[in-house]
Amino acid sequence: MTIIKTEFTLALNQVATERGISPDDVITSIEAAIIAAYKREYPDKVDEELVAKVDRSTGESKILKDEVDVTPPGFGRIAAQTAKQVILQKIREAEKKTVASHFQTQIGSILKSRVIKFDGYNAYLDIGKAEALLPREEQIKDERYQVNDSFIVYLKEINQDKFDNPRIIVSRSDPRLIEELFKREVPEITNGTVVIKKVVREPGERAKMAVFSSQGGVDPVGACVGQKGVRVQTVTDELGGREKIDIIQWNEDEKLFLIAALQPAKISEVEIDKEKRIAKVTVDEKETPLAIGKGGINVNLASRLTDFEVNIVQKKAETTEKAPEAEEKKV
Repeated sequence: MTIIKTEFTLALNQVATERGISPDDVITSIEAAIIAAYKREYPDKVDEELVAKVDRSTGESKILKDEVDVTPPGFGRIAAQTAKQVILQKIREAEKKTVASHFQTQIGSILKSRVIKFDGYNAYLDIGKAEALLPREEQIKDERYQVNDSFIVYLKEINQDKFDNPRIIVSRSDPRLIEELFKREVPEITNGTVVIKKVVREPGERAKMAVFSSQGGVDPVGACVGQKGVRVQTVTDELGGREKIDIIQWNEDEKLFLIAALQPAKISEVEIDKEKRIAKVTVDEKETPLAIGKGGINVNLASRLTDFEVNIVQKKAETTEKAPEAEEKKV
């Protein structure tokens, strides 16, 4: 039985030279696949000890039992198809590995993507030369992923699926997506004049970003906001348009930094325990809703940004009959 010589030789050479796959590995895979195909075709031979031999120069393929040729007549067509399938599979595997290697160098960057499928849980995106996975846990809350919609995504990692194939994981919810978007929009960040200290977010709702500049005369907050808010608005639009971004000036004075982190609320007083990382923040009664935020989002983000457990203390409004009182609200 002989596989067409030119087709076999050309295919083998293509895999070996263009795809960077060992010819020995291809031959071994073909031989194993031919044995499997033979046993599917002849179920009564399943338990027999059989060996397949493929001549890499001629493409001739044989089934051997105890070194005796037991190749059935007419099996050549099945063997040829099997060899072709194995070679094509090896090509696909090599291409996936090459693509994964290309994107390995881009981990930590942002990419343009287009939705090619959404199964109700995961989104599958075209990122140019490959397909990426946007898992449910990396999606923005309530964001819809319809076929052909375009998104900017953060390339988070490349891991292996259950078949040991490379899988590119991207994110829309990672705080580093905001960092990379601002790096793209703000030249002062790119050239090092402005430094992003930390970003925290509730994806799709609100984010807080602390920025700093060591150069006198540079307003890091203003640089990120941009003229008439154009820079921060561009980033907000890339996140779906609903996520509010508070840009805060980082300060080594932890009290001042905490006051800034709780904006837009006006803070009356701050007491901090640096060892226990607990802060007692006093605000006027009318400022309490702003300090806490809807569902506690403002105080929670401020807490994560500053690494303090923040307890909001509401100061009651003064009256003519009673002195001011304060009541503590732990958040």
